Amino acid sequence: MIRSFLLSGVAASFALPVAAFAAEPAQQVDPAPATTTAASPAASPADAAASKGAGPDIVVTGRLDAARASIQPSLGATTYSITATQIKALPGGDNLQLNQILLQLPGVVQDGGGQFHVRDDHNNLQYRINGTILPEGVSVFGQTLSPRIVERFDLRTGALPAQYGLRTAGIIDITTKSHFDNSGTAQIYGGTNDTIQPSIEYGGSTGQTNYFVTGSYKHSNNGIDPVDSGRTPLHDRTDQYQGFVYLDHTLDANNRVSLIGGYADQRYQIPNPRGLRPDSGYSVGGVSDVLSDDLDERQHEQTAFALASLLHDAGPLTLQASLFARYSALRYTPDVLGELLFNGLAQNAFKRDFTFGGQIEGAYRLGAAHTLRGGVIISRDRNNSRTSTQVFQVDDAGAQLGEPVTVIDNGARTEMTYSVYLQDEWKIAEPLIVNFGGRFDHYNGYRAESAFSPRVNAVLTPLEGLALHAGYSRYFSPPPFSNVATTSVLKFRGTSAQAPGDDGVATPLADTPYAEKQDYFDVGGQWKLSPAVTVGLDGYYRKSYNLLDEGQFGAPIILTPFNYARGTIKGVEGNISYAAHGLSLYGNLAYAKAQGTNIVSSQFNFDPADIATIARQAIYLDHDQTWTASAGASYRIEQGFLRDTRVGASMLYGSGLRRDGDVPNGGKLPPYAVVNLTASHNFAGPGIEIRADIINVGDHVYEIRDGSGVGVGAPQFGARRGFLFGISKTI
Repeated sequence: MIRSFLLSGVAASFALPVAAFAAEPAQQVDPAPATTTAASPAASPADAAASKGAGPDIVVTGRLDAARASIQPSLGATTYSITATQIKALPGGDNLQLNQILLQLPGVVQDGGGQFHVRDDHNNLQYRINGTILPEGVSVFGQTLSPRIVERFDLRTGALPAQYGLRTAGIIDITTKSHFDNSGTAQIYGGTNDTIQPSIEYGGSTGQTNYFVTGSYKHSNNGIDPVDSGRTPLHDRTDQYQGFVYLDHTLDANNRVSLIGGYADQRYQIPNPRGLRPDSGYSVGGVSDVLSDDLDERQHEQTAFALASLLHDAGPLTLQASLFARYSALRYTPDVLGELLFNGLAQNAFKRDFTFGGQIEGAYRLGAAHTLRGGVIISRDRNNSRTSTQVFQVDDAGAQLGEPVTVIDNGARTEMTYSVYLQDEWKIAEPLIVNFGGRFDHYNGYRAESAFSPRVNAVLTPLEGLALHAGYSRYFSPPPFSNVATTSVLKFRGTSAQAPGDDGVATPLADTPYAEKQDYFDVGGQWKLSPAVTVGLDGYYRKSYNLLDEGQFGAPIILTPFNYARGTIKGVEGNISYAAHGLSLYGNLAYAKAQGTNIVSSQFNFDPADIATIARQAIYLDHDQTWTASAGASYRIEQGFLRDTRVGASMLYGSGLRRDGDVPNGGKLPPYAVVNLTASHNFAGPGIEIRADIINVGDHVYEIRDGSGVGVGAPQFGARRGFLFGISKTI
């Protein structure tokens, strides 16, 4: 891969936020867009079903769903929610990738490679499906989860309660669809860049057993963010397969078992820059020239996961015990000749990770004023890395000595993680609830570290429709185990792949990444001004020690963690929404500032001059973006011959990620704004829906990355204007 032209994944701009500050253990957020009126704890789904004359099976299912949710409420954290109905109203609908939907939530920043950042953090995200943790895996471009499985998902951030730990920038908590009426949907969608995307989903039940399955395939000639602004990316094909299955069985009125499984297989060509020729001075077998248009680099990502749970709810006790497992693998295949001539190295890399573990979490209601919640989580992670790198031996001046040689560098490691937490939700008075507790985490992998993390949140509802919250959380986040570099630096000394931080004499600094520790403060409020209008405002301040970041170093597109000794991240988020008479409007605006000082791990990856500069002064993090905004509208026609027609639009604005200036990350890229349009019509009789979407309607050319910055791999541009069409049929 041409080092200065490494790439990233598909990026777009779609949206729809609903903010909520949960305070009650069984609180249910109104699914209408940007509306957050909470039902009382007594108004459970089971009660609602019973009031409509629902059958006993539905009542039991609804009550157990509410019981499961009561184990892990938000309890003062900032929560933004999106439902399946809202996803369908977006340009692209459920054909989008999940990250493209998340981009429109307040404080979520777009990056290349399908990456995004919550509140200026780099990754540090945890996914949960129906309350069970989905372990991390090895992935760069691929998306493990499809929006087709989502009934609703919540992004929880801010000062989180004690049940959330290790990954704390954001908790993406997915509730899977519960459409068990023996029906489904078949769909085909496609358009610009030879995109074709067939999919199917189906849900049903038999006796006390429910099931839901989805499957999809996607082919496109725009699989990864292109490296130039052209309309047609060069060498950018992708083929992606995804499958998902959900199964549950109700044992009796108080107990239910469930099984969730998923698989994704995604292949990517790495886009080529146009018209470049090597100027490195290297040659292979007398060949010293190759055209960048002809390179053939590829990446293949696979993942499979399984989650099994037992839910028990009786009297004051609700308990869920779960087992989880995930396998993931990534293989990068280089263009050997081209990469040797352009970069001086060509690395074939394979990474594999397998994680399994268990969690037991529960809630015990002591009385009207106190609810205790606690849990234990244990996991084992085994990581394997195999690389075969062709390089040139070089003299002290860097001149080539002979033909390429091969350096083999393999490694494997196991990490164990243990977590336990306990907290009390205390209803001090009618308008005031305080949740306080703590958790202890220990991991033993490339390092062994531990921490106790206290948490406290308060929620005050002085007026009907007004919720105020404030909280403090101590966080402890180990480096992502599957991404920690296992490179033996000295193996590459005296070659064209010698590390930037290796002077050829002293042993280069290569400290193993540390766990990050944070003091996190959050305060905010939300006011429902009327049944249709809601406004929210939230501010946060975070002080980090051994702040974790990730960068792309070397040829394969694999992110590697490193630490700044100290870091500060702060920001403010505001949102406003309207929903009435078939019309939904929303707008979000976020300000953030993220800086770090003194790189203290993985130092060999960095230029010594940059290391010295960053040791003297704080610099912006490469993924810092000062201003981020999103907005959108959706209108459903409910009468006349256009009845069941929906039109909508979404917008994404970014003030620009960082690039190098007078100091590393000292400049920023130009701002951009992208607008998307959608229209759909549902023919209720035959059960057919058609839709048309225009992405980047103004054909705006915008650069997500310019290839400079700490740990930044390559230029990356946003998608140009695209036209996509779809038709779906109820089955």
